[in-house]
Amino acid sequence: MRILITGAKGQLGRSIKARLPEHWELIATDSKTLDITNQEVAASMVKNFHPDAVVNAAAYTSFSGSQIDIDRTFAINAYGARNLAQAARGVGAKFIHLSSDYVFSGHSRIPYLETDAPAPLSSYGQSKLSGELLALAAHPDTLLIRTSWMFSEYGNNSVAVLLKQAAAQQELSLVDNQAACPTYAGDVADLIIGLLGRAELPGGILHYCGDKALSAYKFAQTVFHHEAERNPDFTAPALRAITLDETDPSAKRPQYSALNCDRARELGFAPSDWQAALPAVLAALAEQTPG
Repeated sequence: MRILITGAKGQLGRSIKARLPEHWELIATDSKTLDITNQEVAASMVKNFHPDAVVNAAAYTSFSGSQIDIDRTFAINAYGARNLAQAARGVGAKFIHLSSDYVFSGHSRIPYLETDAPAPLSSYGQSKLSGELLALAAHPDTLLIRTSWMFSEYGNNSVAVLLKQAAAQQELSLVDNQAACPTYAGDVADLIIGLLGRAELPGGILHYCGDKALSAYKFAQTVFHHEAERNPDFTAPALRAITLDETDPSAKRPQYSALNCDRARELGFAPSDWQAALPAVLAALAEQTPG
């Protein structure tokens, strides 16, 4: 199996690389080696390597940045997805594209199904939905994996940021009336590798995340609890619960974006057990901290 992955330096890309079977060949690309916004470049790269599957883990993920640089956001998240889908279809390769819970409005109070109508509130969510639609139009057998709130032992993700903020011992104000499902990137990597190893890749939309929605405030409490168990010298900073109304009103995020993972279960994959992964993630991040 020959896999071409974009966004290989991101936390999902690195998680896939760490878990890939030894007999599989990985072509790891990033924004410097493959500009997915350039249709000709994407087509040429895929044609030259002729992979069995293309996994698009590249994305413009800065929510605040996406509200400002809308053109760049859509170039990567929407048109980049289309370019890769077209290129994959051109060589007969499978195509997996990663999407987001932010395609939903957050007005629901039960986990979203794959069949629920998207209604993004932000430029970021709109760009991810556009990427889904364009990818499916370009490669009808595309597998779209919607996930949420990924963290890992790699990169500057939410867990790493919380630990850095804790080190500064400043009070943290975190939203407590917005809920989503944390997801360990390693579990998403296992899902992707497991599906690619099957004779046929399922198409359409697949939701995958942790099985419990919680707020940023409660997530921080959980992270700091596990860190205190791991490190007796750790002192958690003071936490203050705030509401979405107390944040930037122009940054419209879904208030509730839990994803229903029943289809993943039917395919043999349990939801991400992110709390089980958290101690190892914290230990790995501690080893990366200078001093």
